[in-house]
Amino acid sequence: ARPVAVASEHKFCCLGRHQTIFPLSKPHTNTMKLSLALMCSALGYSAANPFAPKVTKNTAKARMNAKLMRGATPIRKLEQQEDGEVDLTNYSIKFEKCQFVKQYDAEEGGGEENDSILTTKRFVIFRLCPSSNCGSCNYNYGEYIVDMETYLESTLGFKEEEQEQYCETCNQCIEMAANYAEAQANGEDYEEDDNSWMCNNVNTGSCYEECQNIENMEENGYMDASQYVGCEKLDYEDNYGNEYYAGAMCASSGSRIKIGIFTDEECSNYDETKDIENYMKNDDGYSTKLSYHLLKQTFPEGECVASCLQEDEEQNNNNNNNNNNNNNNNNNNNNQQQAETAEVCRELYEASGKCESSHGFESQMYNYENYNNQVKNEELVCDFISSLSAGHYDQTGEIVVNGGRTTLGGGSATTGGQKFALTFFILGSVGLAGYAAMLHSQLTKGAKADLSRQGGAMA
Repeated sequence: ARPVAVASEHKFCCLGRHQTIFPLSKPHTNTMKLSLALMCSALGYSAANPFAPKVTKNTAKARMNAKLMRGATPIRKLEQQEDGEVDLTNYSIKFEKCQFVKQYDAEEGGGEENDSILTTKRFVIFRLCPSSNCGSCNYNYGEYIVDMETYLESTLGFKEEEQEQYCETCNQCIEMAANYAEAQANGEDYEEDDNSWMCNNVNTGSCYEECQNIENMEENGYMDASQYVGCEKLDYEDNYGNEYYAGAMCASSGSRIKIGIFTDEECSNYDETKDIENYMKNDDGYSTKLSYHLLKQTFPEGECVASCLQEDEEQNNNNNNNNNNNNNNNNNNNNQQQAETAEVCRELYEASGKCESSHGFESQMYNYENYNNQVKNEELVCDFISSLSAGHYDQTGEIVVNGGRTTLGGGSATTGGQKFALTFFILGSVGLAGYAAMLHSQLTKGAKADLSRQGGAMA
């Protein structure tokens, strides 16, 4: 395992904390840079649909420039130009694994105010899979690693907007259905709404119930788990004045993300003895439970999180009209429209470490000045992703020894095999000592007998 010390500054309005990962030394440039340093202390949604988020063309590049990472070697350019942009529109994001890694942090340094010189880094491994092959995703894909906060900020933002548009569309479809029923009851002709195409695949019965549950979540005794992914202080202190914090953590061997309790404001020290729901209370002091309705959509099993093909409502409406009218001229015009990459994909792609060549990723760029540096750094990224995927770290970020359950941490214990070996060597040492004493006794007695015989002969 070759852990990597990497970091960046990511800041979003929805979360108050920022983690560090994959920095660039010159954030004012448009060239992505990545350098992964090996640490010695570590040992070793969707197709076109009416609910897709609207296109936001005017803010993505500015925000990404502000989040560009500091330090290191350039990997690839992502300037918005004809010959330099990576086309991701045929791909979709697929969650692979979440992993904590504990490693030495020179900035922490231990001391009186710090219990440990180790800091916990949070990573998420994801893939860009061909949208037509999200299930298997075994070739022509790219594999990437990014800090958990950036992943959750991007995917939760996408899913929250998708959810809002879903419920807005649901309400519109219910209203149109009511208007149609009223017109039928009065024997009047119903003039179809221009947006009726959005309701083709909407079950107004189930979507209404779902959206009502979301809207009335707190009244029903639930809190949205996605509100606690950024390490939030809990309104609780024990009898000794200790404070506790709620934050996102990896679960089920990295296949899920859940909310856990931590003893520090950085959410590095996980307290496995406490259940988060025992400490959740609303503003009135009543106990509540966590709802993972939104958070669980960021790590779906066997399917992709989001499609990288961004389509706006106008284009979807035109496509629907084209399908209904079989208007070839309109179809040709639509095909000429330039496909855009969804913002969630651009954000994650630019902020991540990349492992692409070995997986046959077809959208990578070859003809640019820093290609050699890309190849050099990509091997390090691939090795690090491989070490995390191979299970070299446990759920809390400790290094796993020889694939077993023993970890290199402050409170690790000896295994049964180690105890057996220790007992064997102790008993063996005692046995050898006894055998040596017996030999010494026999040799001593034999020497005395020889001397006695020699003395008698002389006399």
